[in-house]
Amino acid sequence: MRLLKTVCLLFASGLLLTSCKSEPKKEMAVVDNSSIYIKGTIEAELTSPPFVPAPVGNRTAKKLLIDMEILEKEGTMTDGVQYVYWTFGGSVPGSFIRARVGDEIEFTLSNHPDNKLPHNIDMHAVTGPGGGATSSFVAPGHKKTFSFKALNPGLFVYHCATAPVGMHIANGMYGLILIEPEGGLPKVDKEYYIMQGDFYTKGATDEKGLQAFDMTKAIKEDADYVVFNGKVGALTGDNAITANVGETVRLFVGNGGPNLTSSFHVIGEIFDKVHIEGGSMINENVQTTSIPSGGAAIVEFKVEVPGTFIIVDHAIFRAFNKGALGMLKVTGEENKKLYSGVKQEGIYHPEGGTIQTMPNNDKKKVAVSNVEKPLAKKIADGKQLYMTTCFACHQAEGQGIPNAFPPLAKSDYLNADVKRAVGIVLNGKTGEITVNGNKYNSVMTKQTLSEEEVADVLTYVYNSWGNNKTNVSVNTVKEVKSSH
Repeated sequence: MRLLKTVCLLFASGLLLTSCKSEPKKEMAVVDNSSIYIKGTIEAELTSPPFVPAPVGNRTAKKLLIDMEILEKEGTMTDGVQYVYWTFGGSVPGSFIRARVGDEIEFTLSNHPDNKLPHNIDMHAVTGPGGGATSSFVAPGHKKTFSFKALNPGLFVYHCATAPVGMHIANGMYGLILIEPEGGLPKVDKEYYIMQGDFYTKGATDEKGLQAFDMTKAIKEDADYVVFNGKVGALTGDNAITANVGETVRLFVGNGGPNLTSSFHVIGEIFDKVHIEGGSMINENVQTTSIPSGGAAIVEFKVEVPGTFIIVDHAIFRAFNKGALGMLKVTGEENKKLYSGVKQEGIYHPEGGTIQTMPNNDKKKVAVSNVEKPLAKKIADGKQLYMTTCFACHQAEGQGIPNAFPPLAKSDYLNADVKRAVGIVLNGKTGEITVNGNKYNSVMTKQTLSEEEVADVLTYVYNSWGNNKTNVSVNTVKEVKSSH
């Protein structure tokens, strides 16, 4: 009996030890997307929002040719308010691009001859310096071509990255590129393209007329408009996106910024799936998803009852007071088991831009400094400013860009009148000028610099590249400023 017990214990122990042994690890196959074979060449289908190109499906990887034109054009921000947008492909956001993992993408960026400024493109789907920005800087009337391999699936933002980068993005220079996984995305019934952006105007919200961009408001992140697809009402009324009861809807949602994070929400719907930050991880049963500036998300849901579903940034004053509001109109049979309440069309209407505040008697205090720096310090500080604010148009050695932006090196125009130069930096300049015998008709944007910074950067310019070595004083800048 004792022997039998011993045998049983040993047998049980063996089973226990066997069961505790870990299963051999299964090695996951590593896919090298950089080596995916390319077969054939096709031209990309580009679409303006809210529409998207046809799905990639099961097609093989190809050389994908993309030709996109930059256009600076006047458009409508809201009723009675005009704005000059800078666009990729003529729309805000720019044209939607659809590709697949393994595609070799050959991208040609053209800057229309009538444009005033240089531009480039930074594509978050690119593995390479600047996301392509370093290879695509292009002056008006010129075009640049570069290529890249699509390595990672996902929904990616692209935007202009020409200095001042924030200004270019704030004027509408952003869009989305979708890199589908091998085999494509699962089929849905409807797909749409929505992208949020914040805009900053000289006039107050809803102030009529042609409004200019306001850098000071942009730096303070004090947006006058927060909108979907470039304008108030781009997705409302006759412009609303549509679906039928029982259909599945996929929204490709981006946030161009340049500043604000979007709290994306569809009132009366729950997202069945959210591709978090546009990537491969999927969250389910989501009410509101956060989309950072320069980020994206893919949201999917099934529409099961009819009605008008309101699309908002749930930072709710943006929706009802600044324009971040759209509509999904769903038609079909009612289902009282799912929803039996009374519908009221138009309950979610914008409330306008009027600002209501409590009285405030606080007085602002402004500190003023009149200290003049040594010349060497001014030149050093001025050089740093030049490389962050002036470099893109006037280049590292002040040589400018032929037929687009005048040289600052040995410039007869610059050296002839220091106060005129100060005024241009303070107030900007449009219209034709002649520099060293050549005519230029571009735009010098107004620079949001302090009086000391204006003095510094101009002192650096005047003391570089064969110019007349003027030391521009803060008092000179003040004098010019007071005369305007």
